[in-house]
Amino acid sequence: MTGIRRVHIAIRGAVQGVGFRPFVYRLATDLHLTGWVMNSSQGVFAEAEGDPAAVEQFLLRVEREKPPRSFIQSLEYMFLDPAGFSSFEIRASDQQGERSTLVLP
Repeated sequence: MTGIRRVHIAIRGAVQGVGFRPFVYRLATDLHLTGWVMNSSQGVFAEAEGDPAAVEQFLLRVEREKPPRSFIQSLEYMFLDPAGFSSFEIRASDQQGERSTLVLP
């Protein structure tokens, strides 16, 4: 899979209950990326892969264009080997572990 880049991101802060997963989904699909996004008790996690320039845009725009009611306390990412995702999906929430993210009313 030459020319494909994959990134895993962990976003913590007020990122639940504000439309963050649909926002990430729309951004990734607009950039023709594949992967997934999900909520967890630790924040929002996502993996996106595709054209390296699109992955870079994804990282920049997640923070710059976030939903208005959200607040990003931290955004950490690491690059991984491509996984060969066929589409981008919103995965079911994983609420295991101690809650360490803010949820807005």
